[in-house]
Amino acid sequence: MNSILSALAEPNRLSIVELLRDGPLTVGEIADRLGLHQPQASKHLRVLSEAGLVEMQPVANRRIYRLRPQPLMELNAWLASFRRIWEERFDRLDEYLLELQKLEQRRDDKP
Repeated sequence: MNSILSALAEPNRLSIVELLRDGPLTVGEIADRLGLHQPQASKHLRVLSEAGLVEMQPVANRRIYRLRPQPLMELNAWLASFRRIWEERFDRLDEYLLELQKLEQRRDDKP
């Protein structure tokens, strides 16, 4: 999980993942869309590949990159545990606020 989060923490790498969400791209296409030099894009793709987030398929003299779903599914499952915690806390906060509103309403209703 640490390698995935570390890889995604860099803005250009996160942008690459967002680009690849729409489908596979070559290194050149990624570099052009992000305004990077091809060697920079290649370095970022290597980090994403080492983290398991992307895979490369050679086609003739081109390298085509695509997202790997498994690491993203693992990240989603990890984040889901935090979502549950926060949803429970927000539910408790909602209940507390409703109680406060009821108390305030009772105070306002008294002559």
